Amino acid sequence: MARKKSRRLRTGRLAFLIVAFLVLVGGVASLGYFAYAVADMPAWNPESLETLLPTSIYDKDGNLVTRIGAENREPIKLLEVPNVVRDAFLATEDDRFYDHHGINFRSFGRALYRNILAGEIREGFSTITMQLVKLSYLSPDRTPKRKIQEVILTLQMERHFTKDEIFEMYLNKIFFGQGAYGIQSAAQTYLGKDLKTDELTLDEAAFLAGLPQAPSSYSSYLDETPSVGEDNQVNEAYQKKYDIALNRRNLVLQRMTAAGKITEEQRQEAAAKPLPTADKMQSVSYPYPYFVDYVTEKLVEKYGADMVYKGGLKVYTTLDPKIQKIAENAMANKNNFPNSPVDANGLPQPQGAAVFMEPGTGYLRAIVGGREHKQQRQLNRATQYQTLADGRKIGRQPGSSIKPIIAYGPAIEYKGMGPASIIDDIPQSFGSYSPRNSDGSFRGLIPMRTALIHSVNIVAIKLLNQVGLNQAVKFANGLGITTLDANKDGLAMALGGVSTGVIPLDMAGAYGAFANRGIYVQPHAIIKVEASDGTVLDEFKPEQHQAMKATTAYLVTDMLKSAVQSGTGSRANIGRPVAGKTGTTDEGKDIWFVGYTYNLVGAVWIGHDSPKKMPQSYGGMYPAMIFKEVMSKALAGTPAKDFPRPSGITSATVDSKSGLLPGPNTPADHMISDLFATGTVPSEVDNLHQVMEVCATTGELPNEYCPDRITKVLLKLPYSVPSNVADFALRAPTQTCTLHTVDGIDPSAAEKYVLPEQPDPGKENTGEKPKQPNNGDSWLPGTTGRIKTWESGEIKQAANLKNRIKQKYLN
Repeated sequence: MARKKSRRLRTGRLAFLIVAFLVLVGGVASLGYFAYAVADMPAWNPESLETLLPTSIYDKDGNLVTRIGAENREPIKLLEVPNVVRDAFLATEDDRFYDHHGINFRSFGRALYRNILAGEIREGFSTITMQLVKLSYLSPDRTPKRKIQEVILTLQMERHFTKDEIFEMYLNKIFFGQGAYGIQSAAQTYLGKDLKTDELTLDEAAFLAGLPQAPSSYSSYLDETPSVGEDNQVNEAYQKKYDIALNRRNLVLQRMTAAGKITEEQRQEAAAKPLPTADKMQSVSYPYPYFVDYVTEKLVEKYGADMVYKGGLKVYTTLDPKIQKIAENAMANKNNFPNSPVDANGLPQPQGAAVFMEPGTGYLRAIVGGREHKQQRQLNRATQYQTLADGRKIGRQPGSSIKPIIAYGPAIEYKGMGPASIIDDIPQSFGSYSPRNSDGSFRGLIPMRTALIHSVNIVAIKLLNQVGLNQAVKFANGLGITTLDANKDGLAMALGGVSTGVIPLDMAGAYGAFANRGIYVQPHAIIKVEASDGTVLDEFKPEQHQAMKATTAYLVTDMLKSAVQSGTGSRANIGRPVAGKTGTTDEGKDIWFVGYTYNLVGAVWIGHDSPKKMPQSYGGMYPAMIFKEVMSKALAGTPAKDFPRPSGITSATVDSKSGLLPGPNTPADHMISDLFATGTVPSEVDNLHQVMEVCATTGELPNEYCPDRITKVLLKLPYSVPSNVADFALRAPTQTCTLHTVDGIDPSAAEKYVLPEQPDPGKENTGEKPKQPNNGDSWLPGTTGRIKTWESGEIKQAANLKNRIKQKYLN
């Protein structure tokens, strides 16, 4: 028995020693960590409470453009702040503010318990005094070290200032979003009210009191356009952000009720009211607002709002004030837009956006995100995708402006094709997809250059199909277009059927690679950022890579020059070498022009914020006009320079129907000279043009009863095409004449030789405005199609022949 008792005593003593040792070690460790936390704690300095420096933004030449941040602050005395506002903040942020000495131990205990359970800091216990300390002295890091520093500095602050002084400093210092610091600036910015003279309603006070916890989140609904769709529902992105802000405001009202500041009836009445709308916001005026907003967004992403708005940064940008002002004036000119009624939000519709950039450096020279600017960091249509509730980002449909990126560029880069490569523009289905050209006609065998000049849809789809969806998307990704989805969009991508859409910023970057010898340079607006003491924080070097061969870029550029000289982009011709492409979506809901000279690239978009039809509006109209206005003025006085021709480009003459070297039967008017990448000039001789005997009356293969036969050069292909293809009359027949029989003419057979109805060229689909044929090779002889000038004797003969058959046997 004695031995057992002895063992129990030794065990208990051992346990006590272990616990004592752990307590001692824990105490020493705690003291050590406390000393570590205090060692680099900021020195207590009451003057730091007033140290606020704005961020300075400079243009490309180092000239000051504007300052953002601290100047958007108007101090106000606590006694001038309405009681309803003070009550809202106290109930929300610290309902026992006047009862404690800087630390709310009740909140501290609750937070400590929950954080221990979580194994990390998830809940704070900050009082108003602690928040003021954090804003004035500390970083936003959620670490035990920072909390220890915060508590010590809080106790010091409570010793130096009265409660009213602390509360006043807090209300004047906190950030409310939209560039507003302090309660007075917030009331002016969001409500257009002055706290010194205007009364705030309960719902307005609760809204303001809810903002400081997450100002960017709770005010972001004001950056969205609350457009209403055809189903009469507000767009999802706006509604989600609005609901987040509404819930926050109503939570403030609940806390005011719980604190006894308002009654339940007052809470219900205030909760039923809507949030402030953008039209109430105070107009923010500063030069080049969309460019400055874009720079501000990038700075906030990298350094945080506090550093940007009060840290005294010096930011050197790529802004060219001359080009920016020209672009702003062009976008503000109502004559550059279709009829523009004002919508429910007071905005003219359709809206527009434009980006102008140096292709060689990626320097953004001008950004205009709308036709007018009313508030700081509002929706920037030039640089921002709209974010949906599920996190997806949605831009605008690019129409045919995507064709060089997704069809022509990849075909040249991966398939060795070129401007003289021949594609047959004929009716064709790809599974269940049966595309058509915008004017309803089909041109037959045409070179890629001609197809791009006239924005022929069928050709673009065929090129994409030949390259392959995945390869084409890879090519586009290399140009900064990352929103394409091969599985979701399919071949419709060739016509701009991009479910996620694009933005002008990305389109300018992509086209910049064509202008820059195939080198993609990521668009950027910031060159250097310095701290307030001049220390360089960041210097931004252009991010670039070889996205395609220089020869590919040059061949695409040369074809796009033709599109401006004589194609759909002719309104963008500025009298110097310029390349570009138009884009028009179904029913004209989005219209584009993206183009470039040697030293400047621009992307212009026009459309309603909530997509809507714009009849008789095309990319070759208003966007091309804006592009021309900006480019011609921006480059005035700058010597015109053509795109330098890289090594590896050669010229050759080929057959315009086969793409091969001219053969013995190639007609003179079917020979074209064009550019090729070295190694892609064909070595084979044309074999499509063949001498054939046909019935002189019907043009078909003669039977034994055909009285008259003629020999002619025709295009012999292994397939037939319908008669509404423009070069149908030039193709070798595949059917034998049935008009002539042993008994003479068969009247019942004459019906199939009747000239078919002309297609209606006025109906648009996904391409560009129909143009009169102005290139003989793209409108070669045939008896159908949109042909109004019958210059070929052969075509006259064929048409007259069919009409004579019709008159003789059917009338």
